[in-house]
Amino acid sequence: MFLTKRHLARMLGVAIAAAALTSCATYKDEFANINSRLDSLDMKVQGAAQSAEAANQSATQANQRLDQIEGRVQQLENARGRQPRG
Repeated sequence: MFLTKRHLARMLGVAIAAAALTSCATYKDEFANINSRLDSLDMKVQGAAQSAEAANQSATQANQRLDQIEGRVQQLENARGRQPRG
């Protein structure tokens, strides 16, 4: 069977189309992999943000408690001192 220019052009067109479809599938897989990694990073960032918020709340509560104690410490320091025993 002789290959005419028409047959060669058709075969070349089919080869190009097959190559294009193959490269699209490869990019599709790469995009899926990238999206999966981005989702994972997003979850880690959200977890870190929640941890930071919890730490901030704990620090705020500790500071409030220190402020409450500070007044009492000042009162004790300003009170007349007692005579030591013994």
